[in-house]
Amino acid sequence: MRPVGRERGGGRAAAVTSAAGAAPAVAPGPATAVRGRAWRTTWLLLAFMLVNFADKTVMGLAANPVMHDLGLTREQFGTASSAFFALFSLAALAGSYLTRTVRTSVLLLGMALLWSAAQLPVLVGAAGFGVLVVTRVLLGAAEGPASPVALHHLYGWFEQKDRTLPTAVLLAGAAAGVAVAAPTLGAVIGHWGWRWAFGAVGLVGLVWAAVWLRYGAEGPLAPPVGRRRAHGPGGAGASTGAAVRVPYRRLLLSGTWLAAALGSFAAYWTLSAGLTWSADYFQEVGGLSLRGASLLIMLSALTKGAAMLAHGVLVQRSVKRAAAGLPPRLPWPSGVKTGLLMIVAGAATVWFAATDVLWLKVVLLLGPLSVTDIVLTVAATAVSRISPADRRGVTLGALTGVFALAGVLAPLVMGHIVDAGATVASGYFGAYGLMAGLVTVAGVAVTCFLRPERDARRLGTDAQPGAALQTTAGRGP
Repeated sequence: MRPVGRERGGGRAAAVTSAAGAAPAVAPGPATAVRGRAWRTTWLLLAFMLVNFADKTVMGLAANPVMHDLGLTREQFGTASSAFFALFSLAALAGSYLTRTVRTSVLLLGMALLWSAAQLPVLVGAAGFGVLVVTRVLLGAAEGPASPVALHHLYGWFEQKDRTLPTAVLLAGAAAGVAVAAPTLGAVIGHWGWRWAFGAVGLVGLVWAAVWLRYGAEGPLAPPVGRRRAHGPGGAGASTGAAVRVPYRRLLLSGTWLAAALGSFAAYWTLSAGLTWSADYFQEVGGLSLRGASLLIMLSALTKGAAMLAHGVLVQRSVKRAAAGLPPRLPWPSGVKTGLLMIVAGAATVWFAATDVLWLKVVLLLGPLSVTDIVLTVAATAVSRISPADRRGVTLGALTGVFALAGVLAPLVMGHIVDAGATVASGYFGAYGLMAGLVTVAGVAVTCFLRPERDARRLGTDAQPGAALQTTAGRGP
């Protein structure tokens, strides 16, 4: 991986302003320190996404005790879970648009503080269904821009050709968050009750915010914002495509963006439905205890994260092969490969729902069902590829705004289908059948239309590199 560096005056280090306001040095020439800072930022953002998805996971892990204590039906609980996404998409769009005027390091800090504060009212013993719904709405609004803003920030540290692996690491935070949260929060619920599980993730979010305040910083490829964006002479945007003026309409109606949005919507449907209903499914249908269900959810999350990381490593190797003049081992477009994986996952989902054999469900869950989330990495890098740097935050935010709608619909629709079934098992079979159809249709669309290189040429953005060296210093909150 080669994050971009920059030289200044006789080998002296360029300044990168930290979140605390200090100005640590960034090495010139070999860019060793820049590379280190780029990957430190990646790991910090991985932790950010880990906490982000722990916030989402806690609701599903606490499903049974919450429904029991508050006297809720599954449909009511699905409504409370969906409340998280009531403002999620709008917040994703609004927060992403702010990347044009506010530094992403500031936005990330603000989001972490807001979502941590939104968890605390649940600790109050008198807090009931109404408080739960309101706090989930506020939490969703705070977390809506998290993924697009974090990606936009990350891409300020890496060149276009080197972004797949750090993107996979960042988005693996979703799987890591579930993997860590499932057993940890399951233990918290077992020992101290479900309310303290909400409080625990809020406290961890405050710890992350303190660390980010000290170490968060803008990368050397970050486009300028505010006055620097409008008036800065030859700023970062000048070398990363800010001069390429492509209307948002053309970007958002391109085949690549639309296929990326549909593929991500399907993947997020499976993710959101799993976060809300997997624990209940494995307890009610699979006959597992909460501890056993939590362990299985953790293993599923780990296999999903491993699949995303493996995909990132393979893409990085293919980039190195191309740089060495070697032909690709599988000369298919990324859309074709990713779409076929989704089609396989769709077929496996039907099998998963149909079989009554627990060990086979586990094999399918940890095998073919684990590759669905790869499209999230492919979609993000594809949208970044076709977008000028100064519009990347908005196009990524629009992508999140669309696929986050699955977060609203999946828990509610799945809860409704399960409640409407003759039995819990038959209800879940119908819900997973719908999921399988959605994943398969999205896989076909990704296979046929996700072509970032072609669309970048058509839009005139193929020459806007993340590869150009910058001469402006990065900045922190």
